[in-house]
Amino acid sequence: MLEVKNVTKKYGKNLACDDVSFNLEPGSLTVLLGPNGAGKSTIMKSIIGFLKYNGSITVNGIPNKTPEARRILGYIPEMPSLYPTLTVGEHMEFVARAYKLTNYKERADMLLERFELADKRKKFGDELSKGMQQKLNLCIGLLPDPQILLLDEPLLGLDPHAIKELKNYIEEMRVSGKTLLISTHIIDSVDMLWDRTVIMQNGHVKANVSKTEIEGMGKSLEDLFFEVTEGVDKKAVSDDSADAENQTEA
Repeated sequence: MLEVKNVTKKYGKNLACDDVSFNLEPGSLTVLLGPNGAGKSTIMKSIIGFLKYNGSITVNGIPNKTPEARRILGYIPEMPSLYPTLTVGEHMEFVARAYKLTNYKERADMLLERFELADKRKKFGDELSKGMQQKLNLCIGLLPDPQILLLDEPLLGLDPHAIKELKNYIEEMRVSGKTLLISTHIIDSVDMLWDRTVIMQNGHVKANVSKTEIEGMGKSLEDLFFEVTEGVDKKAVSDDSADAENQTEA
């Protein structure tokens, strides 16, 4: 289990995250939703250990910045950060050595094949298009096969094939018992199977509900999102519009 408890992060006087708390249950897929500037990337970077913060983040009861926790956690950032003088194949080898992976080549080949980079092995990082850089970014993050994986806006910049492949791969990880946290501001991209959503706005958690609970409310994820972030009950508005139209026709 990953537990985020009362996490607060400030950039100078700007409060990016304010007393944020939520848990990731083992083997679950949680969607972290929110408009731009909601604090999603800040909490993701805090979990992975890139930022200092007030509060507590633990992985299976272990502080997130310890070597034991880092071996369990994986992170795929929104923006690729590649080495311009390393080839695609060398990026994969570099990550494998950094994580002390053994017998990784078959897995590396599989990832490059699935994301259509197998024929780009000798291309340097700065020779790749933005879309290809993002696909290499995914392959690098997936190679260590972490037990808990954080993905920050993973679909941005991908072509349709890569989007389909990534969604399939995410479902495969979920079925295999991996724990996933996917951050996005694009509701339409969340059409894969998921278990829980945490909705943030202005650094606060505005909702933390399971998919079953949302369905029990008779709402869609989009309905709930706009209700908690804009105070608009889209379902109620839609029902009212339908009633008004029926009265007009009558």
